[in-house]
Amino acid sequence: MKELLSGNEAIARGAFESGVTVAAAYPGTPSTEILENFARYPGIYAEWTPNEKVAMEVGIGASMAGARTLVAMKHVGVNVAADPLLTFAYTGVNGGFVLVSADDPGMHSSQNEQDNRFYARFAKIPLLEPSDSQEARDMVGLALVISEQFDTPVMLRTTTRVAHSQGLVKTGEHIPQDLRPYTKDPKKYLMVPAFARLRRTALEERLTRLREYSENSPLNFIEWRDKSIGVITSGISYQYVREALPDASVLKLGMTNPLPEKKIQQFAGAVGRLIVVEELEPFVQDQVRCMGLLVTGKEFIPNSGELDAGILTRKFIEAGILKTPADAGTQGKSLPEAPVIPGRPPVLCPGCPHRGLYFALKKLKLTVAGDIGCYTLSGLPPLEAMDCCICMGASIGAAHGMSKANPEMAGSTVATIGDSTFLHSGITGLLNMVYNNGTGTVIILDNKTTAMTGHQHHPGTGSTLMGAKAPAVDLETLVKALGVKRVRVVNPLDLEQTITAVREETAAGEPSVIISRCPCVLLTKTTKPAVRVVTDKCIGCKACIRLGCPAISMKSKKALIDSVSCTGCGLCVQVCKEEALAEGGRSDA
Repeated sequence: MKELLSGNEAIARGAFESGVTVAAAYPGTPSTEILENFARYPGIYAEWTPNEKVAMEVGIGASMAGARTLVAMKHVGVNVAADPLLTFAYTGVNGGFVLVSADDPGMHSSQNEQDNRFYARFAKIPLLEPSDSQEARDMVGLALVISEQFDTPVMLRTTTRVAHSQGLVKTGEHIPQDLRPYTKDPKKYLMVPAFARLRRTALEERLTRLREYSENSPLNFIEWRDKSIGVITSGISYQYVREALPDASVLKLGMTNPLPEKKIQQFAGAVGRLIVVEELEPFVQDQVRCMGLLVTGKEFIPNSGELDAGILTRKFIEAGILKTPADAGTQGKSLPEAPVIPGRPPVLCPGCPHRGLYFALKKLKLTVAGDIGCYTLSGLPPLEAMDCCICMGASIGAAHGMSKANPEMAGSTVATIGDSTFLHSGITGLLNMVYNNGTGTVIILDNKTTAMTGHQHHPGTGSTLMGAKAPAVDLETLVKALGVKRVRVVNPLDLEQTITAVREETAAGEPSVIISRCPCVLLTKTTKPAVRVVTDKCIGCKACIRLGCPAISMKSKKALIDSVSCTGCGLCVQVCKEEALAEGGRSDA
């Protein structure tokens, strides 16, 4: 049977068919839908964890207990999970283990652009790279076989385009897998130095056997065509090469760590010009060059941003590999490029509770150390209220560091962090601030969901991924347990209350927490009517526009409210000094 599946859906399907019974993840685009889809299958267990490190550790435990296991995260999540991952490479597995790393070339929804293939080489574990949904489904099963055969975790690296593009997938039946028996074995699993030294040797021996496997793996194959040009490629780049250079010979790598060096040597010796096409870093190209082969690629192909067939066609022309676009495949013979359309920057949703808080912070002219979440958009015009954003949980440590480095900033600096992000990695930052006698104010934006990735549950929502009821973390009690004495809750849609609270807490001279509590507007069904414009009173001052609400615009130098998108939150009513905006009803003609 064939189904139209995205790469993420196909990975979930492949895991189910191959007998994975335990899966764990922290949601992060472009990986989120893997667990959401896997959780729908019968007879399995899946969970959202507070962060990626915990997900990795849950998966390690499940594998040790004998279950086939999958753990998924976006590329920056592997940074968080790297500590257990690198030691897990030493211990090896019991039940098969697959780590899905979903990279994000082009930074569609990420704070950086990193190539996680280097993690596989760093950890000395096998790396598989699917180029479409069918391969995504198939490679999960093969990764589990490799994992159990070679006693190793396996990384399956996807990218945004593979994760979210759809393709026809030939699916199969669910094949249940019995739990592999667990045997107490300290020399394998207890990584004290004496045993770790033994496992280090075993790791190298395993890598030697994996190199032999890679040479004969069906994942690495050659498509012979015109031998004047030979391209080595993998992942989604393979699809782009087939469009831009349909007549070239291609060595398609599905297993990119360890590389099949003999096969690469064979291929290189049979082609006139050797090129490596890969997104982001020259991961393959540098290794091929170290084999003593003459190879090019990153000399003319960008090492940042997402590739596509059009970019490759232009770069091949510039490098003299193609003479004209007509020499390329379907991309080169396509219709003229569409006209450039004006850019539309992302904005907070109409009625978003974060808008009121950041408007207040800007009004108070505070330095704001921000974090990862929808609210990062508050750093863009017109709010421009956020000063920095580094990684999950960094806001609290950054604000603390600012105050310690420059005491004059202590009373004018705050950290803002979402509820899911605080539970992910903000707790330790707040603990550190209290322990080291900080004086900062931390504002937890509690909208009762993980909003940015699509409203997933977390330990504060009262529900699990699989729909079971769960204890909901009491944030007030939690922060008090960390030693914070000043804790207060505000409604960010009440500007006066919010401004007063922030002003008082930043002046307190001791650690304080403000919980900005209001549910995500997309989770609530507002019954409030749209705000109306009292046209005679509107002087066109644009104070309302400075909120950055997409429901507000200007027409004929007067405020205009889109009654369809307006949620009636009332923030614009509060900022209008002319009383030209009023709650409820139709705008004046």
